[in-house]
Amino acid sequence: MSPKEDKKKKKIREKENAPVKKGAKPAAKINKDKLVIEELTKQLTNVEDKQLRLKAEFENFRKRKEKEIIDLIRYEGKDVIKAMISVVDDLERLYAAVENNDDLDQSLKEGMALIHSKVEKIFLDLDVASFGEVGDLLDSELHDALMVRQEEEKNDNEIIEVFEKGYKYRDRVIRHAKVVVNKT
Repeated sequence: MSPKEDKKKKKIREKENAPVKKGAKPAAKINKDKLVIEELTKQLTNVEDKQLRLKAEFENFRKRKEKEIIDLIRYEGKDVIKAMISVVDDLERLYAAVENNDDLDQSLKEGMALIHSKVEKIFLDLDVASFGEVGDLLDSELHDALMVRQEEEKNDNEIIEVFEKGYKYRDRVIRHAKVVVNKT
């Protein structure tokens, strides 16, 4: 070998055996690291997205349950009131019969009037309201039209007779009014 070739080989060996500087990496290693970083970044983004969706879903669930609990508390007496409505109907029929009968003792009439007024006061305190009066217009959200009659002097869809009054408890209908409606 010539001294020139010998120097070249020696330089090549020195480069191969030379310590690698900190931060200096071969190109293949850098590309591989970049791919790993990109993959990890994608995975992190996916996990963050899932976490955000899960958080939103839980928040919606919490709000829905909170509303259900508020409704339960707000309408807690609905079933008791529904059961009482039929008793109130019977009392009102008895009161109407007693009021129109002249043969009955005045104290019995006064007693029935007292019971009727107490029931009305209790319903008022509980925010229970009756609806469905003769002369009202039919509202399918509030009334059940059981029959249709034709009367010339009445308007179309006007209630001409009430079989049973309807009741609302706060803002909910707990019984629809059963009525007879005029159709021209």
